[in-house]
Amino acid sequence: MARLSAARYGKDNVRVYKVHKDEKTGQQSVTEMTVCCLLEGEIDTSYTQADNSVIVATDSIKNTIYIKAKEHPVNPPELYASILGQHFLDKYAHINAAHIDVTVHRWTRMVIDGQPHPHSFLRDGQETRNVEATVTRDGITIKSGIVGLQVLKSTGSAFHGFVRDEFTTLKETWDRILSTDVDAGWTWKKFANLAAVQDGVERFDAAWEAARNITLKTFAEDESASVQNTMYKMCEQILDVVPETEKTNYSLPNKHYFEVDLSWHKGLQNTGKDAEVYAPQSGPNGLIKCEVSRS
Repeated sequence: MARLSAARYGKDNVRVYKVHKDEKTGQQSVTEMTVCCLLEGEIDTSYTQADNSVIVATDSIKNTIYIKAKEHPVNPPELYASILGQHFLDKYAHINAAHIDVTVHRWTRMVIDGQPHPHSFLRDGQETRNVEATVTRDGITIKSGIVGLQVLKSTGSAFHGFVRDEFTTLKETWDRILSTDVDAGWTWKKFANLAAVQDGVERFDAAWEAARNITLKTFAEDESASVQNTMYKMCEQILDVVPETEKTNYSLPNKHYFEVDLSWHKGLQNTGKDAEVYAPQSGPNGLIKCEVSRS
């Protein structure tokens, strides 16, 4: 016998752009995001009995994403995701969970002749601000994050003392290049309802800024013994600075840069202390992950 053990559906890759126009100053602000909205509930018969009467069409979900973006603020994204998810539970009695993922793409205001331009922006990297919100009739869970923050430092990183056996060829090093694409997240303590999310909503921007600054400062200043130890230090600090979070996580690929041995060319020295020219590697790469919770 077969049974439907889990099901959700919705609309993915909905691209949304919103502009805020300050009529007094003439300054405009822009937000571009990609939204995914998946619904759960009493929808089993749509799968098992071809009963479409329980389906809120995914096209209607797409339309709702745009309508709620018009009716409500889209910043911070944690608030917009919560408002959007709550709508589906309020509107449809048979829906009991809405999963909202929001990816905010980076637009940074241009500075022209030393002055912020009122309506021109540049994409200064592929870093995104990400939110995963699950809205149920028991409350709202939110995970915030940073994805694709590319960083590199040319020294201040070591890796030695690791397991050496018959499978090991990697040499120990006390000075290496460290580069990664930061994927960081912090999960908030559960909110009782939408009003709880709205109360003190400034917490979300403050946490994002703090997590980003902690990531950059720790990456730059830590005399890294390993990626593992550096990322743990980042997690500890986020939990300390953002007390309303219950856990935090990092996923860091170790993007390798290998010395190029040029001794074959007229004895040119380019290894060890003489290394200046490196070959960036596209793969394989290390991948280090951790999740740190409050004890």
